[in-house]
Amino acid sequence: MLSVEDWAEIRRLHRAEGMAIKSIARVLGVSRNTVRAALAAEGPPAYRRRPAGSAVDEVEPQVRELLRAFPTMPATVIAERIGWTRGITVLKERVAELRPAYLPPDPASRTSYAAGELVQCDFWFPDIELPVGFGQTRTAKQLPVLTMVSGYSRWLSARLIPSRAAEDLFAGWWALLQGLGAVPRLLVWDGEGAIGRHRGGEPELTGECQAFRGTLGTRVYVCKPADPEAKGLVERANGYLETSFLPGREFTSPADFNTQLGGWLARVNQRTRRALGCAPAERIAADRAGMLTLPPVAPATGWRAWTRLARDHYIRLDSNDYSVHPAVIGRRIEVLADLDRVRVLCEGRLVADHVRAWARHQTIADPEHLAAAKLLRRERSGRLHSVHEPDLEVETRPLSAYDAALGLDGGVA
Repeated sequence: MLSVEDWAEIRRLHRAEGMAIKSIARVLGVSRNTVRAALAAEGPPAYRRRPAGSAVDEVEPQVRELLRAFPTMPATVIAERIGWTRGITVLKERVAELRPAYLPPDPASRTSYAAGELVQCDFWFPDIELPVGFGQTRTAKQLPVLTMVSGYSRWLSARLIPSRAAEDLFAGWWALLQGLGAVPRLLVWDGEGAIGRHRGGEPELTGECQAFRGTLGTRVYVCKPADPEAKGLVERANGYLETSFLPGREFTSPADFNTQLGGWLARVNQRTRRALGCAPAERIAADRAGMLTLPPVAPATGWRAWTRLARDHYIRLDSNDYSVHPAVIGRRIEVLADLDRVRVLCEGRLVADHVRAWARHQTIADPEHLAAAKLLRRERSGRLHSVHEPDLEVETRPLSAYDAALGLDGGVA
């Protein structure tokens, strides 16, 4: 067989030196036909081993007949039908090689998203214990991180919120949408209790979610149970947070967590995504252009309640007690709270404003409220002591009158 070196030299002598076939054959000591074959070949000579026979070759016609009738028949069943007594591996390999010729084409669909079309939402529970003040820490299940990923740009948004309660979920959701700067035409969730669930095979949203999406003018889709692929983008994003954001970090408070998370997200959204061939930052403008604008009136989110202020001038929110100015005791008040603050209004006037506590079962008192309550108690006590009955004249009897009434006129016995 002609070596690659001789083949290359034959071509060089013919093309570069202009030597005739007869001369090349004489110089290299090969036949003229060998020279002609080397010049006519499209590539260098390669050694090809003659394929050895296989025991499956004898039964291949029977295998083909079975696959023609039943394309999905398992190799083990085929072995039984043809009476195969040798090793099963070699038969399985031949069946795997032949089967595609008898199966109908089944091309996989490639998921693509239009700009502004869809955002997937989920909760991520970081495996940490975060200090929340008052000597308390919160674990992963108690500290959800709300995450959102846009289908078109892969823009990632996330924020730690105090709880999975509907009030906190919608407040955090609205905050992320404000950060995004637009409203996607479809928001995808799994069966989160505050969002909705599947009933009778159909998605059913909660009243709070219907009110929220109605204000935004968008759709909310609840995935079917046990269907994680329906929101695979955000599931992968949660895994990315777990492996790329969390390791090696320490957090001193929820605010510190969100600050570090925000800085990390700003960098991550500038990184190139292999699936896109560019960074989310390069697509987000087109994504926002395809979305709906933010509503002129913000949706009602957070905690809101009306009550009359009791004599102890405290209100309870999410297991914590917050003081209110005692001047409005007995009057109707409105309690408003979001992710960061707790406010109380009375007839439109602010009578309490506290930083929201993430700890549990605490009493948060404003020194001004305590001083006002102390002064009011002192004033009330003074008024009570100053009120007394008018002076009355009481008749004074001599002691002899009592002696006479008791029959002691005769003196002491």
